[in-house]
Amino acid sequence: METVFTYGAPALKFGTGASDEIGYDLAQLGARRVLVITDRGVAATGVPARIAAQMAQFGVAAAVFDGVHVEPTDASMRAAIEWARDNGPWGAFVAVGGGSSIDTAKAVNLMLTNPGELLDYVNAPVGGGQPPTAPLHPLVAVPTTTGTGAESTTICVLDVLAQRVKSGISHARLRPTLAVVDPALTLSQPAGVTASAGMDILCHALESYTARPYTAAARKRPDQRVPYCGANPISDMWAEQALSLLASSFRRAVADGADTEARGTMALAATFAGLGFGNAGVHIPHANAYPIAGQVRDYHAVDYPAGEAMVPHGMAVSLTAPESFRFTFAAAPDRHLRAARLLDPSAEEPADPADLLPSVLISLMRDIGIPAGLGAVGFGEPDLDELVAGALKQQRLLDTAPRAVNADDLGGIFRRSMSLW
Repeated sequence: METVFTYGAPALKFGTGASDEIGYDLAQLGARRVLVITDRGVAATGVPARIAAQMAQFGVAAAVFDGVHVEPTDASMRAAIEWARDNGPWGAFVAVGGGSSIDTAKAVNLMLTNPGELLDYVNAPVGGGQPPTAPLHPLVAVPTTTGTGAESTTICVLDVLAQRVKSGISHARLRPTLAVVDPALTLSQPAGVTASAGMDILCHALESYTARPYTAAARKRPDQRVPYCGANPISDMWAEQALSLLASSFRRAVADGADTEARGTMALAATFAGLGFGNAGVHIPHANAYPIAGQVRDYHAVDYPAGEAMVPHGMAVSLTAPESFRFTFAAAPDRHLRAARLLDPSAEEPADPADLLPSVLISLMRDIGIPAGLGAVGFGEPDLDELVAGALKQQRLLDTAPRAVNADDLGGIFRRSMSLW
């Protein structure tokens, strides 16, 4: 069995005003011409333009691309890649925004430095699962939402339209060179986005903390090691700290976006959770989230772009989380109970210990305005087979679960998640 775990993380700059120093940081990396990648909503705040403008004093020229699609697709990423190719060359990239901007920047960086097509690199069986063969340019990730953890991870997530499923590209070379986390940039994040993105933080921490231990895997050769190695002592530390920080700040940040203390604590929780799950991995709730988001028909989430149907990623992850953790409880009871107590030390003790973590999650979801289950975002019993099929395509994630999960198990989780309260 395995006796070795790995840990990787980007360089980190955290704190109010950190985003004002990015030009200096890029100059230290040797960059002279940089593309700032963002979406139109974030661009409208003026933050990407301000970040681009302050680079000039350090001898760095910058342009801004604001065509990122919120919840990116293979089509939107290809459009960004083509724009970058047509307007390059670039020596580095800066992603300013949520996970959509950071993941799009990862894809642009990958495809401007490596041959082939985007789907060649998407995880099998959705894509070819091909690893990059050449080094990527420096990437500075500047999150403006508190949740995705994309600034710390080796993953790039996208919606593959033709297959109606979300998938990802996973390789150590995709990890940003530098993560710049400036809590001041999150103050304009509306309540609906704070709630959804915050549930992503929470599930990152819970899933990495309850992931299969790295010692439960078969011994790997050095060339077989992947960034997601399972729960380990370092990822456990980050997850526990993230859960404790969420306990004191999550509800407050959703209720009052101007609460700077809660915003700062949420930003720190997101950073800690990203540093944990970016090495341990995530499992069933994230695997289930991909088909939920990919198969949405007509649900429109509050505070997200109104022009298209969307179940935002963090919301999609949360909708099956209570039942997923009820299913995995038997594999690691102590960890599930510890996680629940970190998140809500005052929660009432249920008759069945397996109910504690699900009940804590449901209480939180109700308080912050998350929908009451899959039925509330437009799914029903006839959708179960396709949801299960989509989740089964995420074997890289399901393999990290502490308990083996098959189609029937997933069907039960989805069915019980149609109505959570």
